[in-house]
Amino acid sequence: MSTRILLGLTAAVLLAAAAPAAAATAEDAKCDAGEFCAWSGPNYTGKSVRLNLETANPNECVPLPEKLVARSLVNRLTRDVSVYQGAKCSTEAEFTTYPKGGTYVPDAPFVVRAIQIWD
Repeated sequence: MSTRILLGLTAAVLLAAAAPAAAATAEDAKCDAGEFCAWSGPNYTGKSVRLNLETANPNECVPLPEKLVARSLVNRLTRDVSVYQGAKCSTEAEFTTYPKGGTYVPDAPFVVRAIQIWD
C-alpha cells in the first residue's frame, strides 16, 4: 500500500474516533403523550420516571419519585411544567418552565429534583 493511502486511512480513522456521539433524538426519549418523563442521565439515559396528571396535581410542588435527580426530561403533558433544582420548588435555586405538548430537553441546564404543573 502506498504511503498516501495509509495516511488517508489513518486520518479517516482518527476523525471517526474523535467524532462526538450522535445527539439524542425524540425517538430516544420514550415518553407517551400526556406524560412528563425524567431521566437520571443526559440524553434520556439512566433511571427514569413518568408522571401524569393522575400522579401530579396541578399547582402542587411534586418532588421526583425515589429522590431521582434528573439530567434530561420531556414534557408531553397538556400543561406547562416548571422544573426546579430544589426538591421543594424553591425559587431561590434554579428553575425554568417548559411549554406543554412536546418539549424535549436532552441535557437540562441544571439538575432537576421537583416539578410543578400549571393549570
